[in-house]
Amino acid sequence: MYQPQHFLSAQNQLGETPIWSPEENALYWVDWGGRPTSRLELETNQLTTYPVDFPVTAIARRKNGGWIAIAQNGIYGWDPTNNLYEMITGSPEPENQAICFNDCAVDREGRLLIGTVDMNDVFAPTGSLYQLSKNGGLRKLATGFATANGLVISPDGKKIYVTDMRHNQILSYGYNSEEGRVYDQNCFATVAEEEGMPDGLIVDSEGFVWSGHWGGWMLTRYDPEGKTERKIKFPVEHVISFAFGGESLDQLFVTTAWWGYGEDERKKYPLAGDLFRIVTDVKGLVEP
Repeated sequence: MYQPQHFLSAQNQLGETPIWSPEENALYWVDWGGRPTSRLELETNQLTTYPVDFPVTAIARRKNGGWIAIAQNGIYGWDPTNNLYEMITGSPEPENQAICFNDCAVDREGRLLIGTVDMNDVFAPTGSLYQLSKNGGLRKLATGFATANGLVISPDGKKIYVTDMRHNQILSYGYNSEEGRVYDQNCFATVAEEEGMPDGLIVDSEGFVWSGHWGGWMLTRYDPEGKTERKIKFPVEHVISFAFGGESLDQLFVTTAWWGYGEDERKKYPLAGDLFRIVTDVKGLVEP
């Protein structure tokens, strides 16, 4: 238990935001930056891919059917049945086209939260956390991130965790779910340089936070106070993002990446970019 199992030879350049769809018994995820989106039906092991010709970076479930697709240049509605995209809103900061959308999450009230990154300088502290309103407008909740990456909301909806990737930390905020505002920023956890940089996040039903390590060959599970509960080693360098799935929500699916590798490195690490699974003794939550 808790040992990563190689599950699918996905060979993603940068696998991101896996989302479990319990109605379909299927896992969806994207290959960041314009490569095909994937759907894996667990019972039949049938893999379907959806080509995309613009840089999709994340996805989220949509209440009225279909999906929300986050792209660097905007937020879209996506219908997998015909693979059509319809723009909801454009660039987060039209006056600065280098600021692009990155990762996303949905809060317990159904609001979409999105982080941004400066694509001209990913170490610049100009990333922000935005919220998409019901009328399609964007509201800035917080700023100062050097690549706002993984996003997750606590099971009770009262706390938000955000990966401040290039600052090697995970931040936490109090969250007023009725008003949709954040307060009381705190450093939830820091990652030592020799362990890479924190990446994607997910929370389980016990309120523990799981974080991937870019360049760290591992993932970490933190208790609700930010104390390391366990570290799980992987045979690949870039451990990116997660989804709890399966009938009992006790299977953790993990996406990885080979981003930045040359031909020799890809031969040396052939599993980089593949999908892994960890069977756990805790349960996850269905993403809102």
